[in-house]
Amino acid sequence: MAKEKGEQEGEEFRHIVRILDTDLDGKMRVPYSLCGIKGIGRRVARAIVTSAGINADKKMGELSDEEIERLKVAISSADKRLPTWMLNRRRDLISGEDKHLMGSDLILKFRDDLNLLRKIRSYRGIRHERGLKVRGQRTKSTGRKGMVVGVVRKKTLARTGGGGGK
Repeated sequence: MAKEKGEQEGEEFRHIVRILDTDLDGKMRVPYSLCGIKGIGRRVARAIVTSAGINADKKMGELSDEEIERLKVAISSADKRLPTWMLNRRRDLISGEDKHLMGSDLILKFRDDLNLLRKIRSYRGIRHERGLKVRGQRTKSTGRKGMVVGVVRKKTLARTGGGGGK
């Protein structure tokens, strides 16, 4: 049986690799596959792969167990390996430290931030509560989703016999 391109003897190809409770596509190259984790974009993924010392041109499914472990260590210590400007949570409100959140931690922290804004009744919190634009966009004619109020025409009203007219 013919081996796939780039596959060596005695090594199996993984179609799905699980990192940070996320299933990653084994057919994609390592940095692009890492983008499947929430909180990791292309640039951060590239930086993590180079800091872990893994070839960025390899497919995710071709990585050995040892390389996947190195990748997991690099991801878990991303806030120490990445420059400060690359982190997605700088000067945390509670602790004041710079962090890089990924996966479910990012989702939970984002939800907590919105709940805090609502709780302290800030302008942004109130706008979020009401489902309106938050960042100063115009609202006169745009952003009218979800607020449909039906209009009944006079002819339709007369046919159905409804609507107390004159």
